Amino acid sequence: MNLRGVAMAAASVAVAAGCATTGSKVETRSGQHAQKFSAPVTVKARAELDYLLYLPEDYAKSRKKWPLILFLHGAGERGDKVQLVAKHGPPKLVAEGKALPFIIVSPQCPQWEWWPNAMQIAALDGLLKEIVANYRVDKDRLYLTGLSMGGFGSWKLATECPTRFAAVAPICGKGDPTKAKLIKDLPIWVFHGAKDPVVPLANSKDMVDALKQCGSDVKFTIYPEAQHDSWTATYANPELYDWFLQHQRGAMK
Repeated sequence: MNLRGVAMAAASVAVAAGCATTGSKVETRSGQHAQKFSAPVTVKARAELDYLLYLPEDYAKSRKKWPLILFLHGAGERGDKVQLVAKHGPPKLVAEGKALPFIIVSPQCPQWEWWPNAMQIAALDGLLKEIVANYRVDKDRLYLTGLSMGGFGSWKLATECPTRFAAVAPICGKGDPTKAKLIKDLPIWVFHGAKDPVVPLANSKDMVDALKQCGSDVKFTIYPEAQHDSWTATYANPELYDWFLQHQRGAMK
């Protein structure tokens, strides 16, 4: 079955709360002098994401709930042409006719934006909530994966929402080792190329080491000869999808 739809999601984000006046002193000296302003500021914005939506072949014929994969692409697929998202990963596989037993949501990051940014994390959160509310999603089987910039985003979203996903598979990304304890009980499978010249292998290794120190049973696959493209082999491997389906989690919070 091919990609079933392209849609748009929106999320409003409050970056900070409050409206207050500064306690700064009023300047009385003549002339020009350096000053500092400090006060709580409320900033609200509306985030929009184009995305590719894949529904399994039997979706319309049944009333069952389906597992869901949220896929985050790399920096090269940013922009306003959503079909670029199908260049790699699960959306590429289903576009080529491969049937996968998941609902697959593949959003496109706006040009010049970055998945781990607060705005994009909030937009992804809002998009996922909207999909869960409107489609027959098994909330115990939400899976997250991404490559390169999407690997960065996968680590960030997982640590921001540590109870959301049933399993996460970051590919050639980078996380924050100081937050490893937040996801120590989350099934995680990390992938990276040993000769990656773009995102160093050490970025994944540091996160894996931090997780293991917290008692995590994290899986780590290193491709000895791979450079930055460690995703083609990963997403072509049926074991990844079988591994996802082995894991369930509580309802989305």
